[in-house]
Order: sequence, then structure tokens, then C-alpha cells
Amino acid sequence: MSGETEEFDPIGTLTLIAIYFVILVLSWVYIYYIEFLGRDLVVVG
Repeated sequence: MSGETEEFDPIGTLTLIAIYFVILVLSWVYIYYIEFLGRDLVVVG
């Protein structure tokens, strides 16, 4: 148990997970809106 806090940062890890989750949800909502609103368009992702 050395005093290295740079090795594992719980707050930083939670922040990265939160940012990743937000990006994931936003991209899913974006794709869902394109699929739902633009049924005439063929969206190939």
C-alpha cells in the first residue's frame, strides 16, 4: 500500500465511466431518432 494515487483514481475512473455512458446513450438516442423519424431514408451505420 504505497502512496501512489496516480495508479488508481476512483473519482477519475467514475468520471470516465460516466462520460462513456453518456456518449453511449446519446449515440443510441441519435441513431434511434434517425431510425424512427427518417423511415424513408436508409441509414447504414
